[in-house]
Amino acid sequence: MAGYDAGAIEEKWQAYWSENKIFSAKDDGKSPKFYVLDMFAYPSGAGLHMGHTLGYAASDIYARYMRHRGYNVLHPMGYDSFGLPAEQYAIQTGQHPAVTTDRNIKRYRAQLDRLGFSFDWSREIRTSSPSYYRWTQWIFMQLFNSWYNVAADRAEPIEGLIQRFEAGGNRALKAACDEGVPPFSALDWQAFSEAEKQALLLKYRLAYRVQTEVNWCPGLGTVLAHDEVVNGVSARGGFPVIRKEMMQWNLRITAYAQRLLDGLENLDWPEPIKDMQAHWIGRSEGARIRFDVLDSQDVIEVFTTRPDTIFGTTFLVLAPEHEVVVSITSPEYAEAVQVYRSRSAQRRVPDRTAVVKTPSGQFTGAYAAHPFTRARIPIWIGDYVLANCGAAAVMGVPCGDQRDWAFAAHFELPIKNVFAAVDISKGAHSDREGTRMANSEFLNGLTPGEAARRVVAELKRLQLGSGRVNFRLRDAVFSRQRYWGEPFPVYYKGGLPQLIDEAHLPLALPEVDAYAPTETDGSPLERAEAWAWDTQRNKVVSNDLIDGKTVFPLERDTMPGWAGSSWYFNRYVDARNEGEWAGRAALNYWRDVDLYIGGREHATGHLLYSRFWQKFLFDRGWAPVSEYAKKLVNQGMVWGTSAFVFRVVDSCTFVSKNLADAYETTPLHVDVSLVNASQELDLEGFRKWRPEYADAEFILENGKYITARAVEKMSKSKYNVVSPDDIIERYGADTLRLYVMFLGPLTQSKPWDTKGITGVHNFLKKLWRLYHHGGAFGLSTEVADEVELKILHRAAQKVGYAIEHFTFNTGVSALMIAVNELQALRCDKREILEPLSILLSPYAPHIAEELCRKMGHSESIAHAEFPRFDPALLVPDSHEYPILFNGKLRFKMTFAADTPQRDMEAAVLRAEKTSRYLAGKAPKKIIVVPEKIINVVY
Repeated sequence: MAGYDAGAIEEKWQAYWSENKIFSAKDDGKSPKFYVLDMFAYPSGAGLHMGHTLGYAASDIYARYMRHRGYNVLHPMGYDSFGLPAEQYAIQTGQHPAVTTDRNIKRYRAQLDRLGFSFDWSREIRTSSPSYYRWTQWIFMQLFNSWYNVAADRAEPIEGLIQRFEAGGNRALKAACDEGVPPFSALDWQAFSEAEKQALLLKYRLAYRVQTEVNWCPGLGTVLAHDEVVNGVSARGGFPVIRKEMMQWNLRITAYAQRLLDGLENLDWPEPIKDMQAHWIGRSEGARIRFDVLDSQDVIEVFTTRPDTIFGTTFLVLAPEHEVVVSITSPEYAEAVQVYRSRSAQRRVPDRTAVVKTPSGQFTGAYAAHPFTRARIPIWIGDYVLANCGAAAVMGVPCGDQRDWAFAAHFELPIKNVFAAVDISKGAHSDREGTRMANSEFLNGLTPGEAARRVVAELKRLQLGSGRVNFRLRDAVFSRQRYWGEPFPVYYKGGLPQLIDEAHLPLALPEVDAYAPTETDGSPLERAEAWAWDTQRNKVVSNDLIDGKTVFPLERDTMPGWAGSSWYFNRYVDARNEGEWAGRAALNYWRDVDLYIGGREHATGHLLYSRFWQKFLFDRGWAPVSEYAKKLVNQGMVWGTSAFVFRVVDSCTFVSKNLADAYETTPLHVDVSLVNASQELDLEGFRKWRPEYADAEFILENGKYITARAVEKMSKSKYNVVSPDDIIERYGADTLRLYVMFLGPLTQSKPWDTKGITGVHNFLKKLWRLYHHGGAFGLSTEVADEVELKILHRAAQKVGYAIEHFTFNTGVSALMIAVNELQALRCDKREILEPLSILLSPYAPHIAEELCRKMGHSESIAHAEFPRFDPALLVPDSHEYPILFNGKLRFKMTFAADTPQRDMEAAVLRAEKTSRYLAGKAPKKIIVVPEKIINVVY
């Protein structure tokens, strides 16, 4: 092979690696292990893009490096293959989501293979495979059969809770449970019916059903997470989203709030991720205070972190969804309250809680009594108060909270100052330092801290409240009204959930005739003709056989997309185990992920839920550690250019960019492949792009539809992805791997730009020529000289350091410098070029493997020892010193590394330029900073 033929080389070695299972990890339990993991991939129809390539290339370089260092490396890959996009495509086309998913996975796999990633494919998993989700169902069953013992600070089997109820009821019990559970004795428990006992246990289980306010998207027919809603519409499809209450499965993640917070301290994770999780968990200390509603039996409880300001309360604000709103609202305000609640239900949470210039609220006509003074306090509703945060009610203290101050000022409510010698005429005073209380009866003269403690004591004495630690974190909604997800292994007996026996898992998805929600917004599983559980035969049977005695209806909802990704890292260690979720020996050997690479956008989703599941599995004795990932690295985003169209609300009409202001429109992402360089949309291509746009109409400007542009994260959901396929076809995978690393530090975001890729490709050609002469491969056996050795050892030190510190771009630079210097020396010595190929191997494995074989090795380069550097060879022969005069750089001089300081001083003074800058003046002193600078002071 005369020239560097990337395509032929890469195809050859990819086949070799696959056939010989070069990257299969051993389960010997003896070798030092290293577990490198990428965040689960969702196999979309768009395939891989450069954002994926960046993260996967980084993890692969690290995995290959650790193999070179003698570790038994586990580097697996699988697919988070349940998801809404596949189901939406099924709704539109009638094609089963499994067919779409399988096709997408095949494309993903081909792309991953072409990039030369060293995945252990023998451990591949798919969350949509029954052999995998049987264990997701099993974990759900364990959550259902567990409760949280607050005294022991861990999850325990539900049988232990039943025994406690039988022995002494719940009066002395410290457990995580629903609010408002009434106290009962052992005798009471014995007297309860079986149905009453099951209903009561549901209030303690870690997996439970309850009425929950959710983001409901009628157009998609499912509940959406907050991050799936943008500006009041679904991120996918732009369908309107409303807030509504539905019976949902929830997971009691709040029981783990403090442990999730405490666990962050010992994690080697990026501080921004830890900060985001800490903020999301939102621990705060304060008081729970009871306000009695006047002329009503209703009571409003609020949580406040500033009980010291209680005498500054001049109004209450409830979440529009608060359970007492309807009952306390006076007739004259009923219509206005209902209008406000309806409008609030259309708004997404981030929009409701955003700071705005004009506060939003509505008076209910009701009043509450101040707990100490019994003064009348007006009760309002405001959509910045959320039903699922705190107590869904806040006490308005405008003197101490800026949002309350703005609310009071806007609605002309009283602003009472409870701080001594503080001006609140232009805004609230929130600083506790140096403040004393005033106009606060028994708190006057106290500091805020003293006042807070006094208020809590008084509240407790009067039985009007108590001190409390509160968390912003809410229990996780775990239901989705969709087809393509894990079925719950649950049937209903007398309206109460019961588990099918573990021996009969997996409970597989049934066949349905359509994948859309039912006409009544029910789950697609309601369409299944056979979705009932026969408790005698332990099998799924026809719905016609439901009799309420031995045959019962199965749960119609499915689990959310994050269920399967909350534990997959454990399955990889024993992926083919059919008898357990993972074997104890494998779990104890691999234990945890040594390096986890993925995007920071998962901070309060996957990364939090997975920590919760891991802690639960640890509590119950199934997982060996309570945190699953020692080190997390977030790759920076790759920026792409997005395109937008403007859809007229409640229509399928799209308005060109410069005409959009005249209409009420919703901006929607459009695939950038449908937009030309002039930002003009391909109208027919757009109609064919998505079935729901087949009948789209357009309002054009000058006969054209002009799109809007924006630079955003490269993402499938934004339809702005750039596929690696074309670049691999033209330059090869090794070039692309090197180039994405050369763009900059892994953790920094960067725009996608191919301007420098030819330079990287030329580097590989130059490298190839080092090993070939006159078109033929050939290396000499001559002993390397010191100059050549220094080049090699500098490269070894820099490449290793760059990989270990995730500054992969500096590793690429070090390799380029080494090749240039060796080429200048016409070096062809095996002693230098053989270890050089190993240095290159993590970055560009195909060409390194080819060179390894040409050098006569019969085994893969993948496990060759990484070259060690000799520190003595890193000492430079000479050093270039900037020469400064009174601190100003004037020229530079080079000295041998062993030059004595006095000789350097003398040489500087003899230099021709020195006399010019001294201008006849005698130097006062010469400062020499070794290997840094020389400064002449005169």
